[in-house]
Amino acid sequence: MEAPPDNDVLWARSLHFRHQDGSPGLAGASLGVREGEIVAVSGPRGSGKTTLLRCLSGQVTPERGEVWFNSAPVHTMGPVAREQLRRDRFGWIDPAPALVPELNVWENAALPLMLRGTGRRRAKVAALEWLERLDVGEQVRRRPHELRQSERQRVAIARALASGPTVLFADEPSAPLHRADRTPVLRTLTTAARSHGITVVMATHDSEIAPLVDRTVCLLDGRCVKTVHLPDLPEAEGRAAACSLSV
Repeated sequence: MEAPPDNDVLWARSLHFRHQDGSPGLAGASLGVREGEIVAVSGPRGSGKTTLLRCLSGQVTPERGEVWFNSAPVHTMGPVAREQLRRDRFGWIDPAPALVPELNVWENAALPLMLRGTGRRRAKVAALEWLERLDVGEQVRRRPHELRQSERQRVAIARALASGPTVLFADEPSAPLHRADRTPVLRTLTTAARSHGITVVMATHDSEIAPLVDRTVCLLDGRCVKTVHLPDLPEAEGRAAACSLSV
């Protein structure tokens, strides 16, 4: 078993995974992510982006290959240890905001913190901070069904950030947003991650994300293909990276 590099907070080697219907999900994908790095995972539909994020976050176990978080082997952890890791160290944003209908906005955003044992008052303060930053601070006492789809997604993003994860996994976080909302929300997400030292792995089709991330990794048929790093642009918020389709 090969040890992961010391400077990678998240490291995966040769991941293979098949879905329940037998269709391939990953076919040897490998990836290393450094602490505080923001990485976009791109590729056509069905290329394995969501499956890669689910393996990296411990939601599913690869059939073959290794996943390490801070030198801990996620791929050999039992269900209880993986659940604790996801609760305490990871954050997750779905393409569709999965909010608890019985809870209001701030309670939804504070829920991961309270499940972790944080007091209600402290959890509320953290939730309100992020809800304000994501422009849904005026909706804090409303229920999810009273919000627009784009507002529900902002609440879901606030919920993921409020818990202060070490690594944030975002699966198409801008998918439910109107075009005019996408760039401001993605900029808020990436800026917040940088200011709080949060590592981000984001699956996305959104071409506007490129200037906001450090690196883009392209997936093709369940395999990572080469990434090309571009130099810093003075007007950009991050570093853009283009993809090459050669292995």
